[in-house]
Amino acid sequence: MAAQHLRHATASSEVPPDVHVFDAMPSVGRKFLLAGKGGLNLTHAEPLPQFVSRYGERAPQVAAWLDVLGPQSLRDWAQTLGITTFVGSSGKVFPEAMKAAPLLRAWLHRLREDGVRFHMRHRWQGDGLRADANGQHALSFNTPHGPVTCHADAVLLALGGASWARLGSDGAWVGPLSEVGVGVAPLRPANCGFDLAWSPHLAEKYAGSPLKNVRLRFDGDGQAPFDRLGECVLTATGLEGSLVYAASARLRETLLAQGRCDVTLDLLPHRTVDELRTALARGRGSRSWANHLKEQAGLSGVKAGLLREGLDAAAWQQLIQTPAALAQRIKALPLTLTAMRPLDEAISTAGGVRLEDLTSGLMLQPCPGVWCAGEMLDWEAPTGGYLLTAVMASGVVAAQDMRRWLIPR
Repeated sequence: MAAQHLRHATASSEVPPDVHVFDAMPSVGRKFLLAGKGGLNLTHAEPLPQFVSRYGERAPQVAAWLDVLGPQSLRDWAQTLGITTFVGSSGKVFPEAMKAAPLLRAWLHRLREDGVRFHMRHRWQGDGLRADANGQHALSFNTPHGPVTCHADAVLLALGGASWARLGSDGAWVGPLSEVGVGVAPLRPANCGFDLAWSPHLAEKYAGSPLKNVRLRFDGDGQAPFDRLGECVLTATGLEGSLVYAASARLRETLLAQGRCDVTLDLLPHRTVDELRTALARGRGSRSWANHLKEQAGLSGVKAGLLREGLDAAAWQQLIQTPAALAQRIKALPLTLTAMRPLDEAISTAGGVRLEDLTSGLMLQPCPGVWCAGEMLDWEAPTGGYLLTAVMASGVVAAQDMRRWLIPR
C-alpha cells in the first residue's frame, strides 16, 4: 500500500520516486494469502466510532491512520482493482470471491505497471538505519546469488510481527532496531488460543469440536466485564476461535499478571437458569443422564462433555441430584486458563515498535529517513477486518510522510 501511494504523484509537477520492494520470501504477500484462506475478511462495516474502539489503548493513534484510509475507502480501493466486496451477516466485509489471491494478483499487476520493482528472496541484514553523510541509507541483503547492497533516500520497514515465522514475520528486526535506540515493547501473542488442563478423555474425544452459540464472560481485570456471544473451538490443549480471540488481549494481560485467568462459559445462553432448573427437575425415569440432559436441556456432545469436566464420580452424582446447581453450572461453567499458546501460533502480534518513538507520520525519531508500518508497530486489534484495515492505513500514512520528506531532497 505504501509503494502504491509513493508511485502516485500528489501534484502534476511532482515526479514520483523510484520504489523498490524487498522481500525475504520467494513470493509477495504470503501472510495476506493466509489471511484469506478461509475467506478474506478485508474490513468491517460497523459505524466508525465503534470500529475505532476495537484498537483499545491505541485507538487515538490508529484513528488518525483511519482518517487517511478508513473501512469504506478500503472497499473503494478494492473496487478500483475490479474486486467487489459485500457485507456478511456479522458486518464483516469480504470480496465476492471470498479469496485473497485474485485481489493480490490484480494489485501486483497494477504496482508493476506503475513501475514498482520487486526483489524476492532478499533478506535484510539489519543495517542502514543511520544515514551516511550524503543522507543515504545503505541496506545489505542476503540473496541466493550472494550479498546485495541497496542505497536509498528513504526506507520503510514493514517487517511484520513474530507470528507465523515460516511466512516471513519472525521478529528478527527487534535486535537491530533496539541497538540504534528504538523502543520496542515485548512481542506477545494476540488473537491467540489458551491452554486449559483438560482431562485426557475430553481432549481425545472432543479435540477440534466447535462450541457454537456459547457466551464467554470475564471480569477479572478491573475493567468492564467482557460478556459476548459467539463461537470457539475446543482443542487438545484448550480453547481457540473468534470468541476467544475477541477477549485475548485482556485474558493475556491477566495471565501475565496473575499466572492464571478465570472465565465462565454459558453453554446454553438462550435459556434461563429457571427454565433449565425446571426442565432438569422433571423425572428421567429409566433414561440415562446423558439422554436426560439431551432431551430436557438440549445438551449433548462436546457441551455435555465440558459440563462433567473436572468432576469426579462422587461430585458428578451430587451435582445431578441438585437441578438448581446443575442449571447454574450450565449457565456459568468455570474454566481456568493456564497459559497462552506459543507466539508463532498466534494470528497476530502485540507489542512492537513503540508509537512514542515515531513521528505522527510514522518516521523513527532516532533514525531520520526510516519509517515503520504495519504489524511491527505496538498496537493490536481483534480479528474481524480491523487488523488488515489498520495495517494498510499505516502504509498510506507512512508513504504520505515519506513523500513530504523526499520532495525537498
